[in-house]
Amino acid sequence: LYELLILIAIAMLITWLFIAVFGAATHGGKRLILQLVLWLGMGGYFVSCWVKSGQTLALQAWKLRIVNADESALTLKQACARYLLATLFMGMFGVSVWWALLNKQRLFLHDKLSNTKCISILQLK
Repeated sequence: LYELLILIAIAMLITWLFIAVFGAATHGGKRLILQLVLWLGMGGYFVSCWVKSGQTLALQAWKLRIVNADESALTLKQACARYLLATLFMGMFGVSVWWALLNKQRLFLHDKLSNTKCISILQLK
């Protein structure tokens, strides 16, 4: 829910700016471009949070952090790969969640493929 509120705000701002500059985007190429810009904008939020601190607002509230497999900070390349893969596999009927439920390590498929993991920051102390 925390993440959703931030993503709604990001989507509203991006959509407002897009419509202010390019006009209505209700169909055709403009709509597709707006969707791509929204996906990139939301990706910018996730990637910047993961690279900077490993935590989005929701992860901070739940005391979780996204880290490299060796528990170091994510690189920009890893964070981008994680976002791309998460979008792909979560969009495919939650394949990534099903993978985590059946995987011994409880890693999401996008984490396995991007060499990342989600850990409790309580474990680090």
